[in-house]
Amino acid sequence: MPKLKSNRGAAKRFARTATGFKRGQSHHRHILTKKSSKRKRQLGSPAHVHASDVAAVRRMLPFS
Repeated sequence: MPKLKSNRGAAKRFARTATGFKRGQSHHRHILTKKSSKRKRQLGSPAHVHASDVAAVRRMLPFS
């Protein structure tokens, strides 16, 4: 049986926590002038991967 490999793109985007996976949020790179300070501040904090997507992330990261 061949070696298992982690999806390297996924490894850079998701981090394992005790309760699941954390991820960064989108819409925080450009066109920031029209977004409120509150929205930009909240986009900077990490979020959790939704329960329906956890299985896909686990498949991409077999060693985490």
